[in-house]
Amino acid sequence: MAGIGFVLRKLTQRDDLLGVLEGYGHSAMAAAGPWLITIVSLTSINLLSADRADPNDVAAFRLITIYNFGFSLVLGGPITQIITRYLSDLIYHKNVRPAPGMLLAALALTGATQMPLIALFYGTVLQAPPVVKAAAIAHYFLVAMLWIVSVFLTALKEHKVVTGAFAVGMSVATIASVALARPYGAAGMLAGFTAGLSLIFFPLAARVFAEYRHRVERSWEFLGHFKKYWPLAISGCAYNAAIWVDKWIMWFAPEREALPIGLISYPDYDSAMFLAYLSIIPSLALFVLSIETEFFEHYLRFYGEIQRHATLDRIRKNHSTILDCIMESARNFLVLQAGCSAAAILFAPQVFELLHLNAIQYGMFRVGVIGAAFHAMFLFLGIMLSYFELNRITLQLNILFLATNAALTFLSMRAGLAWYGFGYLAAAVVTFVIGFLVLSRELNRLPYVIFVRANPSVR
Repeated sequence: MAGIGFVLRKLTQRDDLLGVLEGYGHSAMAAAGPWLITIVSLTSINLLSADRADPNDVAAFRLITIYNFGFSLVLGGPITQIITRYLSDLIYHKNVRPAPGMLLAALALTGATQMPLIALFYGTVLQAPPVVKAAAIAHYFLVAMLWIVSVFLTALKEHKVVTGAFAVGMSVATIASVALARPYGAAGMLAGFTAGLSLIFFPLAARVFAEYRHRVERSWEFLGHFKKYWPLAISGCAYNAAIWVDKWIMWFAPEREALPIGLISYPDYDSAMFLAYLSIIPSLALFVLSIETEFFEHYLRFYGEIQRHATLDRIRKNHSTILDCIMESARNFLVLQAGCSAAAILFAPQVFELLHLNAIQYGMFRVGVIGAAFHAMFLFLGIMLSYFELNRITLQLNILFLATNAALTFLSMRAGLAWYGFGYLAAAVVTFVIGFLVLSRELNRLPYVIFVRANPSVR
C-alpha cells in the first residue's frame, strides 16, 4: 500500500481542495475497491430492479453474489497473502522479472484449487437451471481473479487507472444487471454483473503486464513461499473467515430466509453489517494515504541504519521515532474513525429511509458500526505486526478473532433478536484489546525483536 500511497500523498500536497478530494478518493478505491463494488452495486441493483424483475430473481442474484465474494475471499486468502509477500520481496530486491509469470501462475492455481469446490457446491446445492449455475460459477471466478490482480495494483502507483477501471466496471455491472433482469432473470443479472467485473479485471491485468514488461519465467517460484511463510497463508484464510463467520452463523437464525434455489441467508443482518463496514472506508483511505507512508519512511530508515551497522544510541533514537510515529498515527486513525462512526449512527435514520431499510436493521447497524470501528483498529495493529515479521503472532490473533466471532455470534443468536450483532462487536473488542497489548509489548522491545525474535540466524 505504501507504494501507491506516496503518489497519492502528492495530490493532497497541492494547494487546492480538489487535490485533497482526489487523493482521498483514489486512496479509498485502492484500499477497498472490490468491497465498494459489492456494496454499492448490490444496493443500486436492488433499488433499480425492485419494480423491474421477479423478486426471487433479484434475491437469488444478490445471494449468489454475496456467496461468491465471501467464499472467494476465504478460499483465496492463502494465495493472495503469499503472492503479496513474494511480490514485495521482488520489489525489495529490485528484480521483478518473475512478476508476469507469477500473476498467470496465481490465476491458474486459483482456478485449479477452487474450481472443483465451487463446481461441486453450485452443482449440488443450487437448485436452479444449468444456465444459472454456469453464470454463478463464471461470476465466482471473475471475483476470485480480481482479488489476485488487486495484489499488483497498489505497487503500480497508477491511481487513475485503478479508479477509472473500477468506476467503469461498477457502472456497467449495475446497468447491465438491471437491463437483463426482466428478460433473463437471475442468469441475466449474473451475466451483466460478470461483464462489469470483466471490464475491471482485464484492463487492470493488461496494465500489470504493461508495467512489468518481462518474459514469462519462473512462474511457479512463489510456491516456495508457502513453506517459508506458512503462517501468512493460514492467516489469510483465518482472517477472511473471521470477517464472514458471523454472517454464516446468522444465516441459521430463526429469521433467516430460504430461497427456492436452495440457498439461505439473513438479508436484514447482512445489509446492516455491510452498511456498517462503509463507516471504516475513510479510515482505510487515511491509512493508505498518510499513516502507512509516513510510518514506512521511518521504518526504512530504522532498518537501513541497522544494516549499515548503526550505533546502539542511533538505533534507540530511531526506535523512539518509530514509536512516536505509530502513536501519532494511531491517534489520528482513532479520531477519524470515532468521527465517522458517530456520523454513521447519527445519520442512520436518513440513510435507512433513503435505502428503504426496515427498523429492525437499525439496532444491528448501530452495533455493527461500533464493531467495525474496533475491527478497523485491529486491522491497523495487524499490519504493524506484519511489518516486523511477527507472522505467528498475527496468525494467533486472527485465529482468536475467528474463534471469538464464531462463538459469541452463536451465543448472541441464541439470545434473540435484541442481541443480534453484539457477538461481532464483542469479538472485535476482545481481539483489539489483546492485539493492542501484544503490539505494545513487541514495540517496546523492538531491538530485541529484530535482532533475536525475527532473526532467522539465531533460531
